[in-house]
Amino acid sequence: MNPYGDREHAEARRLLAIHDGQLAPAIAHVEAHLGVVQARSQFLLTIGTLALTITGFSGPTIAASSVFSAVGLSCGLLLVLSALILLLLGSLRIRWITQLIDDDPEASVARALAWRDRKARSFAVQLVLLVCGLTSYVLALVWYFFPW
Repeated sequence: MNPYGDREHAEARRLLAIHDGQLAPAIAHVEAHLGVVQARSQFLLTIGTLALTITGFSGPTIAASSVFSAVGLSCGLLLVLSALILLLLGSLRIRWITQLIDDDPEASVARALAWRDRKARSFAVQLVLLVCGLTSYVLALVWYFFPW
């Protein structure tokens, strides 16, 4: 039984076929995918850090304006912070691709693909949390500027 699933092994076979059965270029192909996830994760980290910094400066004033703004800001803060913690423990977690390689090229590429897919799924969760947190921030800010 494949611990990495049939989909990863099928993709591994296709990558190895594209690269004439050579492991190094197939692994480099997956490594490029991991680089995309890494770059996007760093972008999320930057956006989340900016949101937390802005909250530190203007958050108390906005939160003091109304209960709705305080709740929105607090929820936004918790969601953004959750996204950043998961980001640091998930998408930005380091594991060297050379640790995934063994004597079986297909299994090695399948392991690398499974690692890529886990990072991509983790990134999707982090993105949803960050977007929800930023939405909560914006709603609190709108309520601050236009109290009904």
